[in-house]
Amino acid sequence: MISNIMTMVRKELIDAARDKRSVMAGLYYAIGTPLLMCGMFMLLIGQISSPEDLNIKIENGERAPDLVKYLSSQGITHGDEQDKSLDVKDIRLIFSDDYAAQMAKGLSAEVTLVADNSNEKLQNSIRRLEKNLQTYSAEMGSLRLIARGIDPRVVQPIKVNVEDQATPDSKGGVILGVATMTMIYAVFISGMNLAIDTSAGERERNSLALLLSHPVSTRNIVLAKVLAVTIFAMLGLLLTLIISKLSYSFVPWQELGFTVSISTNFILLMLLIGLPIAIMAASLQLFVSFMAKTFKEAQSYLTLVLIVPMMLSMAASYNIAPDTLQWLPVSGQQQALIAFIKGREIPMLQLLLSSMTTLVIALGLTFAMEKSLKSEKIVFGL
Repeated sequence: MISNIMTMVRKELIDAARDKRSVMAGLYYAIGTPLLMCGMFMLLIGQISSPEDLNIKIENGERAPDLVKYLSSQGITHGDEQDKSLDVKDIRLIFSDDYAAQMAKGLSAEVTLVADNSNEKLQNSIRRLEKNLQTYSAEMGSLRLIARGIDPRVVQPIKVNVEDQATPDSKGGVILGVATMTMIYAVFISGMNLAIDTSAGERERNSLALLLSHPVSTRNIVLAKVLAVTIFAMLGLLLTLIISKLSYSFVPWQELGFTVSISTNFILLMLLIGLPIAIMAASLQLFVSFMAKTFKEAQSYLTLVLIVPMMLSMAASYNIAPDTLQWLPVSGQQQALIAFIKGREIPMLQLLLSSMTTLVIALGLTFAMEKSLKSEKIVFGL
């Protein structure tokens, strides 16, 4: 039995290797996604560590030279009318006519910020300007109290000291926890083309019926197809891990005060946890492809089906899932991975139950495929 299955697996892998374009299409995600993630992280770090100057329109700025000078030191300046940047046109800071007189009297001076807060492109700039205005206001308030012989701490009855116990590795684990979502999704994407080609594709080429006519049990054929797709899925996961380990070393994480490194232990744990997910992914994709009548129909169905594991993975990454999801496939394994990379204790019971659930689902889909391939409607796509 095992020799028959391995022979069938070699047959499936050889057939897949002949279509190099289809193979590479399945692995493009595993190769390209880590590189895109690194590019995104480098861009975000650059914006956080070295924010660009913010040019806005300041009206009546001559009435508040000190505030204008303070904003300029923070990279917020008055833009020219000819400046076509989005911030200059859509963010205005207006000083009231009596601003200087009110400040001289020690009273509240009015400053109006005019902007469209529903514009996503402006929201960061608006928050940046508001934060600097609040900081300047707090400093002026303290100076007024000192001028009157009052300790500024009088208006601060509670001083909150925050002691962050997070280590650099655990802070980096937050970033890597989000990256695990793309790693797990690589399992589903990498083997999808092979799953469609070895099921709906073989049926369209009229080779599925010929294969079933050979003296090989239907169960062995199904198991061989599942193993072949699983191998491709695990290959995609391994490529994702290797490229991530290499490319993440070029991201300047130290500018954010932490490090992100993909250790050998993490790679081994990821491969171990990813194996049951890969088996389930292969069974699911093959089952859906066999249920479809054509190759294109299988592609459409799988595109919709893959939304489910993506949502489960996102729920685990962003901690927006209810506690019941920790026992489900994908989300349960991913939460265990996130706990590992943050230096916490791995929830073994959760990991074992979610992995067992994953394998049970894969086993059920495999038996369903074996039964369906005994039907002429499925074999001939009637």
